[in-house]
Amino acid sequence: LHPMRKAVLSLLLWTWTGTTYFFAEVVFKTLCGRPETISWTMLALAILLAIPLERFGAELPWDCPLWLQALICGTAIIAAELAAGLVLNIWLGMAIWDYSALPGNLWGQICPQFWALWCLLSLPMIVILDWLRYAVEGGETPRYTMRFYRRITP
Repeated sequence: LHPMRKAVLSLLLWTWTGTTYFFAEVVFKTLCGRPETISWTMLALAILLAIPLERFGAELPWDCPLWLQALICGTAIIAAELAAGLVLNIWLGMAIWDYSALPGNLWGQICPQFWALWCLLSLPMIVILDWLRYAVEGGETPRYTMRFYRRITP
């Protein structure tokens, strides 16, 4: 695929992923009776958080175990969330989210519970994004492994 088409495909995948997450959050917050906490900045942030998920999923080799891909993506997403939180919530004072009541939080912007959630959500999203990319680009059929060890051959 031409480099420009690859860039457009990545942009579309980021937008689709971020928008899907944002609408899930809108439904969740509405059902919980907190629609006032919905912010357009969450859509922009969700699209930005989709970038490491899509890029690591696209660039990591097929023999990289899926659980490890999810850990890498979840860690990249939580790092991006920390950076965004420090800018949006701390520096600009937008108060979009505050995890300071949760155990293990870092400056109220990230916490281990949400890192674990990002890792879990990354598992199916890596697979979905890989298959969407395959449907458009073709190429090598996505394949996955869950092994926790690497076989060493003499």
